[in-house]
Amino acid sequence: MTDLAAVVEVLRQGGVVACPTETWLGLLADARSETALQRVAELKGRPADMPIALLLPDARAAAEVASPPSAAARALMEAYWPGPLTILLEAKLGLNPRLTRDGKVGVRVPGPSPAADLVRAFGHPLTATSANRTGEPPLRSADELPVAFAKGVDGAVSGVSPGGAPSTLIDATASPMQILRVGAIDIDPAAL
Repeated sequence: MTDLAAVVEVLRQGGVVACPTETWLGLLADARSETALQRVAELKGRPADMPIALLLPDARAAAEVASPPSAAARALMEAYWPGPLTILLEAKLGLNPRLTRDGKVGVRVPGPSPAADLVRAFGHPLTATSANRTGEPPLRSADELPVAFAKGVDGAVSGVSPGGAPSTLIDATASPMQILRVGAIDIDPAAL
């Protein structure tokens, strides 16, 4: 599937799409749709206590899912977005529990990739979990999807992810902020 408008329509209908991100192949779905979130969790075999991070079209879209970020978190966003930096923010009340843990939600504005184009065209947060079963290695393209998994998605965007490290994960609700996962962006903990 390469027609961006067609893929956006699949997402609007609650569909799940495999799409290359700036790190690995992701499973993208409308974060506002309970049905879509349920399908993503089932495809991955993901336990309910493992939250699903989100891709945002831009930094302003964080307001859809999170409380206003601190000045320090905003500085990280300005320095590293778009790019492979996932930031934990305080989740908005009422956000789907599949997206949160301990009142926090993980968000990022993806770097140049088909996923970045897609989330901008969609205009709202999309799921940002890797397109693989939980615990299995991540994939770089839809061509690598196992047949049974591929049958569970409603479309696949062509392209190949570069692979490598996952997104760096920082908890911006902590003071000082904490690096929870060292990843594609190297950030000095002393700078936090």
